[in-house]
Amino acid sequence: MKAALARPSVLAAVLLLTLAFSGCDRAAGPATTAVPAEKSYPLTGEIVQADTVRKTLLVRHDAIPGFMAAMTMEFRVSAAYAVPAKEGQRIRAVLFPDDPQGARLEKIWPADPIAESALAAAANALRQDTAARASHAYREVGENLPDFALYDQDGATVSAARWRGRQVVLNFIYTRCPIATMCPAATENMMAVQRLARAAGVTNLQLVSITLDPEYDTPTVLKDYAKARGIDTANFAFLTGPERAIRDLFAQFGILAEIKSGLLNHNLATLLIDPDGKIIWRVDGSQWKPEEFVTKMRKG
Repeated sequence: MKAALARPSVLAAVLLLTLAFSGCDRAAGPATTAVPAEKSYPLTGEIVQADTVRKTLLVRHDAIPGFMAAMTMEFRVSAAYAVPAKEGQRIRAVLFPDDPQGARLEKIWPADPIAESALAAAANALRQDTAARASHAYREVGENLPDFALYDQDGATVSAARWRGRQVVLNFIYTRCPIATMCPAATENMMAVQRLARAAGVTNLQLVSITLDPEYDTPTVLKDYAKARGIDTANFAFLTGPERAIRDLFAQFGILAEIKSGLLNHNLATLLIDPDGKIIWRVDGSQWKPEEFVTKMRKG
């Protein structure tokens, strides 16, 4: 597939929506009869202890207005959240108190006021940049990577400026995508680029996958996704963060993603950015050859 060299027109965008989108069921299951929504509450607190065997977190949580006073109690969590949890870490999460198996927490995020402030400032700047570019928001091959900051799979704040001096291969995926020829194929290609680049003597490579589904793909979910696939994250970052920042990146990279009837419809794109931060190659879709990207990289 050839690199995109021209800004997509409105007609092209419509064609992408109707022809290039692949309907991805985020729950990866069949449609079922609607059931009443499970009651939930936002929760903030500090991890006191993590039990990876029983898959629980003991949390000293703040008061939950209209529901519960501040106290220390145990919650069920998935293995993805129990394994990397750190004692003393502040978190924000969603509490589901009526689970018959015991109150559980989902959508667990680090709650660091300093990091959140930095991410909010970066998101504001990115929003202003997108608005200023207006109808020219889409970045052509030859333009620079925009400034942005997101969380990586370890919950650390990562800014695009960190990669200056490195060659970056960047794409968009989400962890629950069930279509083998879409996100899973894109991740396999990124892993192949990592292997081939290492064999070719490329020493300054950084791979970056940004989630299409920041509501579900927390740092811990992304870390579990990488671990399950045996991915070497030494130079492969999986990013998530403020949804508004990711939406602005969609606009600037020509990514079309929307939810309809429980399906996440989206296109895919993979970009190569040089050490100066300039976009030098782009391929749309997931059926691209890793060798093409490695061939265009500077060795050493």
